[in-house]
Amino acid sequence: QVQLVESGGGLVQAGGSLRLSCAASGRTFSLYGIGWFRRRPGKEREFVAAIGWSSGRTVYVDSVKGRFSISRDNAKNTVYLQMNSLKPEDTAVYYCAASRGGSGVKSGEYEYWGQGTQVTVSS
Repeated sequence: QVQLVESGGGLVQAGGSLRLSCAASGRTFSLYGIGWFRRRPGKEREFVAAIGWSSGRTVYVDSVKGRFSISRDNAKNTVYLQMNSLKPEDTAVYYCAASRGGSGVKSGEYEYWGQGTQVTVSS
């Protein structure tokens, strides 16, 4: 099994930045990809970004391209989501998720999920 713990959320003004971290532990050798998802108030969970654990290949949802950047430090078993130029619409609980077989955009591809970290962007 894999355990994921998100951190780095908080309250920030529009235009500001936050860096989220996702620390993985357990049987991390089985991981293929890590993704970030979010739940905005009153909405379903949505894909944000993903990265291949070994390859480093990345993919982003269009709404965050140019503002968010996903990266990983394999030695630390940690994935990061750098969020710049934050907008009130980015307010959400952000979750990291780990996959054994892919790094795509669908939540069903991910077997392990963290508990989430709150990001609030004020106007």
